[in-house]
Order: sequence, then C-alpha cells, then structure tokens
Amino acid sequence: MDFRWPVLIKDHELTLRPLRLRDKTTWEKVRRLNRDWLAPWEATRPLREAEGSLPTYYQMVRQYNKDGKSMRQMALGIWITSEGEEQFIGQITLGGIVFGAYRGAHIGYWIDQRYANRGYMTRAVKALTGFAFRELKLHRIEINLRPENAGSKKVAEKAGYYFEGIRERYLHIDGDWRDHLTFVAENPKNFN
Repeated sequence: MDFRWPVLIKDHELTLRPLRLRDKTTWEKVRRLNRDWLAPWEATRPLREAEGSLPTYYQMVRQYNKDGKSMRQMALGIWITSEGEEQFIGQITLGGIVFGAYRGAHIGYWIDQRYANRGYMTRAVKALTGFAFRELKLHRIEINLRPENAGSKKVAEKAGYYFEGIRERYLHIDGDWRDHLTFVAENPKNFN
C-alpha cells in the first residue's frame, strides 16, 4: 500500500480533498445555511456538558489532518468545479479505519441542500469507496443511516451498497439514541 496524506480523489468536475484552514469561511457559510436541514441527521453528544464545547474549525481541521496521516479516518470536503470556479458542497468521511483481520471502515456524509438530489453524493461515495478498495485494500465498508432518511438510503443503494440489517439505538442523533439501517459494500477483489 502506497498511501500518502493529503488524499485527492477526482471524478470529472467532482473533487474530494481535505479541508484546509483557509476554507473556514466557506465551510462555515455552508454549514450555517444548512443547519436546520442537517439537524435531524447529525450526531449529537449525549454528555456534552461533561465533555466541554465542540472544537473550533481550526481544531477540527488539525484533528482531521492528524487522523488522515495516521490512517484512522479520512475527512474530505466535496467540491465541484464549474467554469473554472470551485464550489464547496459538502463533506464525506471514511472513518473508523481498521486493518488487520477486519480491514474495514464506515462512510458518513452530508451535502448542501442546494446540491442535493443531483447525484453528487452518490458519485462521492462511489469515488471514496473505490479509493478505499483499490488503494487501502479494505474488505468491507459500512454506511449507517437513519431509517427516515430516504435520500441517504438512495445514495447508499445507488452507490452499490446492500442492506445488511438494523442497529437499534446505534448513534446519538438529534438528542437521542436512534436506530440505523446498515448498508455494506465488500471489495470485489479478494486480498488474502
């Protein structure tokens, strides 16, 4: 495996790359515009008072880079280029990367509502999955999503993931422990 951070994954006008410190204004603007739209799907921290405040953007980006270099997770911004201009439209993460006998990870994502239902997230999931299978030689990748999230379910299915089962009270989302559907893709190559 010849892995180097930072990772750059391209699919025509779609680019997946790590967020940079200078992306702060753009990232914050998109997050602010989509706060209400994303709230029902985003992880929350059940013991937030005891854990302290959320990290700043700069702390988040530094942690993402540290995690990327150590191959624990790859958090990437999703960008589209149109008429020579790059537009930030969301984020995708290959998280919980484990090698050894498991060789697996999970993918999580969010997209700017203005770019939803255009196929961008499906393409981003396919591109990241392909990278993880080819370059990292992972065996299995999961996408865990809320049963009510029809858009995310379509993304998983269109990206070639199959339904594996239900995980009850799997993640703390929007203030409570929520059930999730688990979708899986397995590497078609058998690396023994």
